[in-house]
Amino acid sequence: MSIRPYLFPIAFLLLGLSFLLNLSLGSIWIPFGEIVGGLISGDWAKASWEQIIINYRLPKALVAVFAGIGLSLSGLQMQTFFRNPLAGPFVLGISSGAGLGVAILMLAGSALGFALSGINSWAIASAGILGAGLVLSGVSLVAWRVKDSMTLLIVGLMFGSLVSAVVSVLSFFSGAEALKLYTVWSMGSLGSLGWAQVGILGMVILLGSIPVLFSIKSFNALLLGENYARSMGVSIQAMRWMMIISTGLLAGGITAFCGPIAFLGIAVPHLARMVWKSSDHRVLFPGSALIGAILLLLCDAVGQLPGLASTLPINAVTSLIGAPIVISLILKRNFSKDF
Repeated sequence: MSIRPYLFPIAFLLLGLSFLLNLSLGSIWIPFGEIVGGLISGDWAKASWEQIIINYRLPKALVAVFAGIGLSLSGLQMQTFFRNPLAGPFVLGISSGAGLGVAILMLAGSALGFALSGINSWAIASAGILGAGLVLSGVSLVAWRVKDSMTLLIVGLMFGSLVSAVVSVLSFFSGAEALKLYTVWSMGSLGSLGWAQVGILGMVILLGSIPVLFSIKSFNALLLGENYARSMGVSIQAMRWMMIISTGLLAGGITAFCGPIAFLGIAVPHLARMVWKSSDHRVLFPGSALIGAILLLLCDAVGQLPGLASTLPINAVTSLIGAPIVISLILKRNFSKDF
């Protein structure tokens, strides 16, 4: 089976073009040449362009790259470990835990009859991280007690359902203003982070990606089943812990900072398999990371509604693009040959 290594330079080129396109589009069009020249030399044709690029569009584009990489890597891990083509980075309920933390912050006060003031992006991210950490602790406890991977998957889904039920109760008793605030957050956003938060998110993605580097051979062995992987000296229990930690950092961190972003983690690994014609994770992990970053940059560019002041929620755009991809994969391909 051909690995198509020549596609990696093409993917990096597309990533660069997508990054520039994302910086250019918005209520004000900024030419590519002005962006490149301004970023390299620091000399901008207009002071307003410098403010727009440096303070808003550049951090947003970096967040799109980080989130695209993190969701794609965590989705590929889930699909391979659980041998489920429709598994995504949210199946263990960790992202739902981040949503619970944010819901408690935004909705609990309103449900109890008092309003919280001073809710900012730092408070939202902190609440999301605490919620994700809480559910991650619960999943880790289950992983320690349970040996079967399918049981862990079911328990993770139950954690997600339980958390969603708590959020629904809070939403029912909340006031309209708090409920609207939470609804807007749940639609996802890439543009609400400052440079300090972008740096923290980048560190989270880096830390979450490190376990992937040490697990590539194990994931390849797992393609032929757990028994074969064990015969090759792979510790399924250790691999499970690495996967939980990695996915907890990647999916939980992204949800805490950006809100839930749908379909990317499910669709991108399959796109990588189709593009590179390979099931080798030495190819799929970097390939998925590149495609995820490119796709989320393009989704964000589409959501900018060029020439208009309005911006579509990123979750709506990824769902509009990702859902048809998943449906077409179900209709046209036999998933079993990839797992």
